[in-house]
Amino acid sequence: MVSSEVFEMRIITKIARQKNNPERYNIYLNEEYAFPVDEAILIQFGLTKGKVLEEFDIQEIAYEDEIRKAFNKGLNFLSYQMRSEHEVKKKLLSLEFGEAVILEAIQKLKSYGFLNDETYSKALLDTKKATTKKGPKAIRQDLMKKGIDKSLQDEVLATYSHAEQVKLATQLAEKVIRSEKKKTPTQIKAKIQDFLMRKGYSFSVVDDVLSQIEIEQDEDEWQQLLDGQGEKVWKKYSSKYTGYELKMKIKQALYQKGFPIEVIDRFIEEKENEE
Repeated sequence: MVSSEVFEMRIITKIARQKNNPERYNIYLNEEYAFPVDEAILIQFGLTKGKVLEEFDIQEIAYEDEIRKAFNKGLNFLSYQMRSEHEVKKKLLSLEFGEAVILEAIQKLKSYGFLNDETYSKALLDTKKATTKKGPKAIRQDLMKKGIDKSLQDEVLATYSHAEQVKLATQLAEKVIRSEKKKTPTQIKAKIQDFLMRKGYSFSVVDDVLSQIEIEQDEDEWQQLLDGQGEKVWKKYSSKYTGYELKMKIKQALYQKGFPIEVIDRFIEEKENEE
């Protein structure tokens, strides 16, 4: 930064490129080191040897150079991945740039096309759909965290069609079905509903997905499920109840788990014969 102890008028007597940063220059006024500037500022103000600078000129140069430094820091931050305007502002604040300087730097980044919340939001939507298959509600939360304006959130999420949501949600549902072989169709559908809701899909999308899914079990598969869940239920209630009351408790518990009545009756009959 420029020293506050400046003369009314000073002359540039030397301009030297910095050794460690070739894009910055040291400015000497009246044979004394005065301040550093970015190459872009050097060009912007036409700083050359012999140029006369007044105090106002020096302060303006310092302010513009600070904006340039913030711009360069922001550009470097954006070089790793796309960011929202909110994220860039937060980063520059952490680097202790002033509010006015940050706003100017962000405006420059936007004018050069390096920073665009609309482009960023669309890219984030596409990425979340492709990688995590999230629903609109979950993606809205992501956009909110990035500081995206609500009207822009609405605009971007409006492009996420109901048909596309059903398609992606169905793929997630199929994944649940493959991983839940030890559960009944009713239990699997409940699991799918819970999972899709947590993924940010609406009731209407979840209903459409569940209405399309058919999970059929053959005799052997029902038997395998009974070997696991049925035995646990029997063990739980047979120690407390007997006769008709035991039958009703078993029927109720297994029916709630999604077992068909005929499968339940056959299971109870087999257990009674064993005993």
